[in-house]
Amino acid sequence: MATLYKGADVNAQGGKYGNALLAASLTDHDQVVRMLLDKGADVNAQGGGYGNALYAASSRGHGQVVQMLLDKGADVNAQGGGYSNALYAASSRGHDQVVRMLLDEGADVNAQRGIYGNALYAASSSGHDQVVRMLLGKGADVNAQGGRYGNALRAASERGYDQVVQMLLDKGADVNAQGGKYVNVLQAASSRGHDQVVRMLLDKGADVNAQGGMYGNALQAASSRGHDQVVRMLLDKGADVNAQ
Repeated sequence: MATLYKGADVNAQGGKYGNALLAASLTDHDQVVRMLLDKGADVNAQGGGYGNALYAASSRGHGQVVQMLLDKGADVNAQGGGYSNALYAASSRGHDQVVRMLLDEGADVNAQRGIYGNALYAASSSGHDQVVRMLLGKGADVNAQGGRYGNALRAASERGYDQVVQMLLDKGADVNAQGGKYVNVLQAASSRGHDQVVRMLLDKGADVNAQGGMYGNALQAASSRGHDQVVRMLLDKGADVNAQ
């Protein structure tokens, strides 16, 4: 790092990463991060595909770097990058230690933006049950809408993450909420043949004959994919075999 002592601009912008601090944070070079910060690097500078240094470090799970950035005043709710903010990025990757650090620093658990809508949705869609538990414990809105799947319950159900589904249901997730390409969560789980999830949803009062979406209803979704066990469960719960 002799270049720093020869007058290099520590906050120069440009290149793939946007700035030096972001580059070092992303690649977990904690000694370099410390030197850059000591030389006056702007901890909240925006640039590159990752938006800012905190986002970059959080997305990779670099806990030590995250702590250094936070200690230097990094904005825990700064917006930027594909996942919108640091909490969202860490949640989507299942970095539970980093998620805990960000929440303890006041990260907005219900911030909306990005491809998944919010942190709870992001964690649920990837089956990160420990992160989901932390977010719910900090007051994440279990029925918040957004993203491709509509909400966290639908995302977890379509992917078959039964443990996450159970946690969301226990926190009051609306089992009949509408939205997304499958319209409802039962149709999403039925189309993928996730029989354990289907059973949980039905036990929570999912409407077995709800209409709409890509397949029309859950029975058609399961039948079209040959999921015989799911079809049997739906019929046992009164699915209309002649529904159009």
